Amino acid sequence: MRIHIQAVPLLLALTVGAGSPAAPANPQRKEYLSEAEADKIRDAGAAGPRIQQFTIFAEDRLRKIRYELDHIDPADTRRFERVNALLNGYIGCVDDAADLVELGVEKQEDIRNGVKEFAAKLKDFLPYLEQLAAGGPDREAYKDNLTDAIEATRDAARDAEEAMKEMAPPPVRRRPA
Repeated sequence: MRIHIQAVPLLLALTVGAGSPAAPANPQRKEYLSEAEADKIRDAGAAGPRIQQFTIFAEDRLRKIRYELDHIDPADTRRFERVNALLNGYIGCVDDAADLVELGVEKQEDIRNGVKEFAAKLKDFLPYLEQLAAGGPDREAYKDNLTDAIEATRDAARDAEEAMKEMAPPPVRRRPA
């Protein structure tokens, strides 16, 4: 049997490729995001707009938590499951936005607007979470996730502040003489 030299790389690629699993066609969707939210993140494209989307979703989770805790129905036995799920979703949004901030700084992308909005919202989020930790209704049912949410918010705020200091200033446009 004669093997042509040009066919060797092809045969090698086929035998190596046959043993490895195929890569998934679509990246996995984060379990705390709805299909519509995942689409918005994907459609946002660049890191700056994606940071803004995650900030919007985190704010939405907090708004829903506030609603759940303000409208207590003693007959509703699943309320605290929803609060814990919303807290986990909030943490995921904040962590993913913070990861994008770090990645954007590393890649020297223009993420100023996203980071600025993210940092401002985190300053609003933290007092509400701390208020819940100090005296939220039935806080023992969601205390662990609330503690994690406060820690994630503080870490993300620190990362956003550092990123704003590290980012190069925007280019200065000079007027022609």
